[in-house]
Amino acid sequence: MQTRGRGLRALDYLWGGWGVAASLLLLIALWEAGHAAYGTLVLPSPRDSFAALWKLAEAGRMLPAIWDTSINALGGFAAASVAGGLLGVLAGASDMMRRLLQPIATLMLGIPAIAWVVLSLLWFGGTGFAVSFTVLVTTAPIVFAGSAQGMRTLDGALKRMAQSFRAPWPVLAWDVYLPHMLSYLFPALATALALSWKVTVMAELLSGSGGIGDGLATARVQVDTIKAMAWVVTVVGLLLIVEYLLLEPVRRHLQVWRREMPGVGPSATAGF
Repeated sequence: MQTRGRGLRALDYLWGGWGVAASLLLLIALWEAGHAAYGTLVLPSPRDSFAALWKLAEAGRMLPAIWDTSINALGGFAAASVAGGLLGVLAGASDMMRRLLQPIATLMLGIPAIAWVVLSLLWFGGTGFAVSFTVLVTTAPIVFAGSAQGMRTLDGALKRMAQSFRAPWPVLAWDVYLPHMLSYLFPALATALALSWKVTVMAELLSGSGGIGDGLATARVQVDTIKAMAWVVTVVGLLLIVEYLLLEPVRRHLQVWRREMPGVGPSATAGF
């Protein structure tokens, strides 16, 4: 039965991949139609854009840019996950901490990402740290909200039952708190991770600190729409890799875990 279940999950994952491929082909067809309607200056063709992407890779500019952007994005995201997750746990466990931290998180969410970019450049200059800091302050409130909500909605009866059996704290945290919190925390982390790449490219574009954003800034100065589209394709490719090779397998694993839990129905998994 387990082998059959794994086979069905693998088939379901492959079927989902066909859906992604169909969406990408439709997008490329619309892209080609837009190129035919407006010309290369407005929207280069997919063929020209991928050719420019290949030239950038041959010139040795693509991999260093991807590396710089990945380091900036993942560094800021990792800091946001730790800070937002821990502060969210405190806010979910204590009403006093929630009243103290919730307005700060709301305020940070209300500040546009472009404003954080400008402030980061004024504080830290055009460095990679300024980019990572922008990602941190932009995405940490999202992780905070998911962590706090997961902590606050923990089933009190389940917690009391575990305590009545005198479950050790590591067991309580791993088997009681963490599985429940993941259902709220994982969507927040997935959103924050996707947003981190967008914020990173925007910050790099304005700061000139290297990476894909710096490549986009150079293409803008040169009025090179083809090269700009090549960099855009690179960003989209990175997002697709993160989404479907990293996040999607984890999401499907969590779906299986929740469906196999007794008393968990389809409504409980609808958020995934």
